[in-house]
Order: sequence, then C-alpha cells, then structure tokens
Amino acid sequence: MFMGEYNHTIDAKGRLIIPSRFRELLGEEFVLTRGLDGCLSIYPMDEWVAFEEKLRALPLTNKDARTFSRFFVAGATTCQLDKQGRILVPQTLREFAGLDKDVVLTGNLNRIEVWSKEKWSENCNYDDMDSIAESMQNIGIVI
Repeated sequence: MFMGEYNHTIDAKGRLIIPSRFRELLGEEFVLTRGLDGCLSIYPMDEWVAFEEKLRALPLTNKDARTFSRFFVAGATTCQLDKQGRILVPQTLREFAGLDKDVVLTGNLNRIEVWSKEKWSENCNYDDMDSIAESMQNIGIVI
C-alpha cells in the first residue's frame, strides 16, 4: 500500500526521483499515466493489469466508456527506475500535470499520484471534511 506525501523537484530533462519507500513497492517495471484532478498516476504492474482488465470490460458502444479508457491508456507509458531512483516523465504528461519544478508525490493506496505543488495545494483543501465524510456514507463508507 502506498501512503505518505513527499516533496521533490523535476529537472529540466523531466527526470523525477521516486521516494525510496515507494520504490520497493513499484517493482522493476510500472506504468505512468494521466490521473484525475490534473495529476499523474503511477501504478505497479499488477495494479495496472487489474485496472486494464476493468477498462477492457467497458462497453465500446458507450461514448463515455471509450473516452474514459482513452484518457488513461493513450498517455500511459511503462517506466523503470534509473540507478539514481528516477523516472523520465514524458513531455506530454509533464504538460498535462503542469510539472515544472516543484512536485508532490502522494501515496494513494494502490497507486502514487504525482502533482505539481500548485495543483496539490489547490486540490488538498480539507476544510469541508465533515460534509465529505457524510457523503461517503451514501456509498457505504462509515468511520
């Protein structure tokens, strides 16, 4: 399980250090793709395969299903860590997530999210957690 929040930088060539605690769980090869809310997602290969199976099960006759699948798969790339524990983030994915310099990597159970520091600040507003917690009851999450 991935958890925690780490601040790093991405260099001019698009290389990003993956925190050592995450490296062990990723394995030798993993997948980097677009994520929701303007971040990138990194999936260990077994988690990506499970997600891919769910995407394959979507009906091709449904336009939203095709768009949803395309969103994740078209930008996906396999990655391996270099000797310094870095990955190369393709330019298209850097542009999608607005990654320029300061980056936040967060563990989110089965995946790692990669955020620009600015977008992370915008999206981690926890001021209304009481109402969010109440809405989670509607989908069966009770604390």
